[in-house]
Amino acid sequence: MQDFSFALSYHLSYHLIMAQRQKRSISLPADLADAIDQAATAEGTTVSAWIADTAAHRLRIDAGRKGVAEWERQHGALTPDELADGLARARALLRRQPARKSA
Repeated sequence: MQDFSFALSYHLSYHLIMAQRQKRSISLPADLADAIDQAATAEGTTVSAWIADTAAHRLRIDAGRKGVAEWERQHGALTPDELADGLARARALLRRQPARKSA
């Protein structure tokens, strides 16, 4: 009888380590597709990875906006001083981030 434990462990570890992906087909205007190709190349990544990173970034921004809106519903609108403080904190955090490759 053949030992399949290696094959089984390979498949289990592969699925635990490798990210699950769903394939999508999208249509883009030619100029946008070209710009995405150039941006991905400039960052040394694939178009799929560039689009995934960009979409994840957009979703984080949207979640943040929803969080602020919910906070304001519960506590009232942020004051100009609070907004200025938040902007200063965000800028300070962004300066601490590693620089992104420029196009």
